[in-house]
Amino acid sequence: MNATLLIELLTEELPPKALAKLAASFSQTISDELKKMQFAAADAKAVAYASPRRLAVQLPGVLAVQPDQHITRQGPAVAAGMKDGQPTPALAGFARSCGVEVSDLSIVNNGKQDVYAYASSKKGEALSAVLADVVALALKKLPAPKLMRWGDLDVQFVRPVHGLIMLHGDQVVPGEVLGLQSGRSTRGHRFLSQGDVVIAEADAYARALHDEGKVVASFEARRELIGHKLAEAAARLGATIAAPDALFDEVTGLVEWPVVLEAGFEAEFLQVPQECLILTMQQNQKYFPLLDAQGKLMNRFLLVSNLETADPSFIIGGNERVLRARLSDAKFFFEQDQKARLDSRLPRLANVVYHNKIGSQLERVERLQSIAGAIARELGADTALASRAAYLAKADLVTGMVGEFPELQGVMGMYYAQHDGEHPEVAAAIEGHYHPRFAGDSLPQGKIATAVALADKLETIVGIWGIGLIPTGDKDPFALRRAALGVVRMALEADLDLNKLLAIVAAAFPEGKLSARTADEVYGFMMDRLKNFLAGEYKGDEIEAVLAQAPSSLSEVRAALAAVAAFKALPEAAALAAANKRVKNILKKAEGDIGAVDPARFAEDAERALFSAVEALAPAVAAQFAARDFAGALAQLASLKAPVDAFFDGVMVMADDAAVRANRIALLARLAELFNRVADISLLAE
Repeated sequence: MNATLLIELLTEELPPKALAKLAASFSQTISDELKKMQFAAADAKAVAYASPRRLAVQLPGVLAVQPDQHITRQGPAVAAGMKDGQPTPALAGFARSCGVEVSDLSIVNNGKQDVYAYASSKKGEALSAVLADVVALALKKLPAPKLMRWGDLDVQFVRPVHGLIMLHGDQVVPGEVLGLQSGRSTRGHRFLSQGDVVIAEADAYARALHDEGKVVASFEARRELIGHKLAEAAARLGATIAAPDALFDEVTGLVEWPVVLEAGFEAEFLQVPQECLILTMQQNQKYFPLLDAQGKLMNRFLLVSNLETADPSFIIGGNERVLRARLSDAKFFFEQDQKARLDSRLPRLANVVYHNKIGSQLERVERLQSIAGAIARELGADTALASRAAYLAKADLVTGMVGEFPELQGVMGMYYAQHDGEHPEVAAAIEGHYHPRFAGDSLPQGKIATAVALADKLETIVGIWGIGLIPTGDKDPFALRRAALGVVRMALEADLDLNKLLAIVAAAFPEGKLSARTADEVYGFMMDRLKNFLAGEYKGDEIEAVLAQAPSSLSEVRAALAAVAAFKALPEAAALAAANKRVKNILKKAEGDIGAVDPARFAEDAERALFSAVEALAPAVAAQFAARDFAGALAQLASLKAPVDAFFDGVMVMADDAAVRANRIALLARLAELFNRVADISLLAE
């Protein structure tokens, strides 16, 4: 018999932000284990369910009894199994481990040689004998680091557990998990359900919970329903919803029977920057703010209730009262913060520790000023404005609003700078210098904001790296990888010399604070981030070839990559890459300094021809390289295939005569120099 298997764990309210992951893990482990034991077909599709108070999984086509297991164990090779007509210790030990005599073993070929083997059969186990252990294993594997105990039980789980269903078709599979005996009853919605919900058979689970228990059991179906109802309500108001995907997921994890309601707040609160109001609604109350056609916050919002009632006014009124208190706090902080200028707050940063090895936030601000000014000079921007923006960039950290909502740092600094009458570019840079905040985020707009953003991120990377706090594995507590990716993106966009930037930043730290090799090590770290960033656009060997030349100006990298890709398409490319690999290996083994080429020492026509070809091309390649015509420079080099081939066919580089040998090595060094101006051609795959 095969039938659908249903497993449900009924709990207290599970962590809403983790609910989707818990459900996926629970479903995956149970599915994988039952397939591994051949209770279910390899292509059987498990269906995961998750609501605030339950984790469940359905798996179709599950057998009541596992198929008989036919096992063949392989032992020692026949050639090594017997010695002088007696079993070797290895063969005797293998027979003993199988519980048989040596004479009971058979001989099979494993594809390489004949070996002793033992074949046995094991009767398949009943589902009831293993299912409780499978469920217990799935619970142990859940990504839930914090467990708890309840009552006088010794068992632990992320939340107290009150019920267990293990149903195969219409039959209960007996078993115990977390001290609970399996059954077929569950509970519906805390308030809307009329009592326990009895699941008649496994396939009826979702329907029974919906109809009798007022629970939408599927996380995905519930999320889709919430999104649809919110969109309908917003459309009626001519508004759009301001909410990240994470808020939809969290609210889906908070309700079992979603009901969307419309509410509002006093228009006077709209005097507070809308970022503050939106964050308050989303983060504290899990509400969905509404924007008008111009993108301005409306004084209406949507909420998702877990309770359906004929008169929702009490629910709406209660939520409005709670939000009013929150918005009043935000309005108070905003008004109080504006009573003091941003620049008057700077002395307080002396009491905020940045890192005990590299000083306070005020000391950091002083470094940011000098770094931002120097970078602005490189960008051709106003150094005074960049320095002023860097000076004020961290002042909002000691405001009431940012103390309450750290996520608003930068945003509030911008508003307060505008209120203080600071230059518009300075105010914009205070917010913009945090960009890009994550992969795919927008870059800071304008040269002043770019200068401060680069200063901020580079000062963090160089300072933290320089005191030895280097990212390892998945540990990166100061988010240096993210900061480095932001620097790479900005430097690519702004045509900046990365080595010069690193030198500027390192010089801003007091002598002896950083390790001597910090700038070089951080450059290598940046190149690794650049490789990752470019991996989606270019092939790995092309990236390696270009970055092997340690380019300082990252703006040249894309042009060089495009040139290398075009060069690889030429018919001569593979042969020239192979020749360059050969040249590279020869130069690695060369002893002593490599001198200049002396044409008078040439003994073969092939080396004279190669030298002439190299010298004839060198001026044109140099001119194209200087003009950043990398594609043209590499295309010119394709004409060297014939003289290079002739050289390696007819010339012995490692000649017995030391002077001749040194001259030929010098010629190859000259060739490599010409070839590798744009990229290390030897690294290109054939």
